[in-house]
Amino acid sequence: MSELASKVIRTLTERSLSLAAAESLTGGLLGATLTDVPGASQVYVGGTIAYATPMKTALLGIDPHVIAQHTVVSEQVALEMAIGLQQRTGADWVIAVTGVAGPDPQQGHAPGEVWVCVAGPRVPNTPQFQQTERFQFEGDRDAVRRQTIDAAFGMLLRAASPV
Repeated sequence: MSELASKVIRTLTERSLSLAAAESLTGGLLGATLTDVPGASQVYVGGTIAYATPMKTALLGIDPHVIAQHTVVSEQVALEMAIGLQQRTGADWVIAVTGVAGPDPQQGHAPGEVWVCVAGPRVPNTPQFQQTERFQFEGDRDAVRRQTIDAAFGMLLRAASPV
């Protein structure tokens, strides 16, 4: 069981907040990692695996023009994945991941290039929290996918933890 996943579940449970995941390159591994933690059902509402490009439009509502202009491996698509899933689930927090696990490049993006977006709830008198970050991970497909999950959980914990 992942220590970071346990911390995510514990932190969000303590704050009575929910979580959803929009996954591409991780293919469901992010949700599986969360649901390995006892008590995950208190927090994790579910997720969407939009692995193929058309699924990002069909399941998450991403504008095809955004994909055409920026490719699926982009800040804009990661952000739209998060927003689209948050609108569909009502989850307080959403993690979205898109990128290239490898071994081959995709649409001009090198293996290991990953975009992670964390979107959170509105706090009174402030805009909704959104943070997107680009990573360049090393290793084989499995290593890239696992580093993606760790990075996403780390981003969420920094954003959702009380100061």
